[in-house]
Amino acid sequence: MKTRTVLCQPGKKIRLDRIPTDAEESSDGKKEAIELTESLRPRLRELQERFYAEGRRGLVVVFQAMDTGGKDGAVRSLFTGLDPAGVHVTGFKGPTSAELAHDYLWRIHRQVPARGMIGVWNRSHYEDVLAVRVRKLVADEIWKRRFAHINDFERMLVDEGMVVVKYFLHISHETQKNRLEERLADPSKHWKFDPADLEDRLHWDAYQRAYEEIFEKCSTDWAPWKIVPADRKWARNLALMQDLVGVLERLDPRPPAAKFDLSGIRIE
Repeated sequence: MKTRTVLCQPGKKIRLDRIPTDAEESSDGKKEAIELTESLRPRLRELQERFYAEGRRGLVVVFQAMDTGGKDGAVRSLFTGLDPAGVHVTGFKGPTSAELAHDYLWRIHRQVPARGMIGVWNRSHYEDVLAVRVRKLVADEIWKRRFAHINDFERMLVDEGMVVVKYFLHISHETQKNRLEERLADPSKHWKFDPADLEDRLHWDAYQRAYEEIFEKCSTDWAPWKIVPADRKWARNLALMQDLVGVLERLDPRPPAAKFDLSGIRIE
């Protein structure tokens, strides 16, 4: 089973309403997808161990989505079972007063992983050309010039040994409605509910247009955007697992050779 992740081409316009949010027409493939996801987990673990031991490059994995898009669940699914010493997850919420006293990339740059590490970003610097745009928190001329800043920032990271992969978890308007209703109906999920999500839902179309411009202007050869159909969590998880394993296999990390002769060592 191969899922339908969409790679955004640099400079190409994207219409999100023309990209499926559901990778499968029925639930028949659920069992197979879950089995395939789990079968790839040992391979991901092996590649992560090699990447950590190599210590030559870092990996930034960005997750963006509409509210209820499944970022938390995707992170849990993808990185469960990996060596926690080599993975660092950062959730970027609204900036603090201390962060607002600096440039908008300051708090982002502080979370760039060290070489050998995987840095997972749940939301990211893209909120500064997304939420601030839709909510009109800054003037248009400010967020518009940030596309170039972001591309230069990511180019610098790549030039300095980082690998940048960006995933947009693509859900439908109806799926978001269902997930918000599930949170309201289940007391154990009330902590997830934020009335501000309802306000943002009113601006669904504006957010979609903002994301489309992000994909057009900030999907680059060095830091591509990938759109992942995310209405079905099991299909989303398989797509992410397949893609990240592919990313690491292409990097082909190799632990360094021993710095001393091991041939004469005997353990008594």
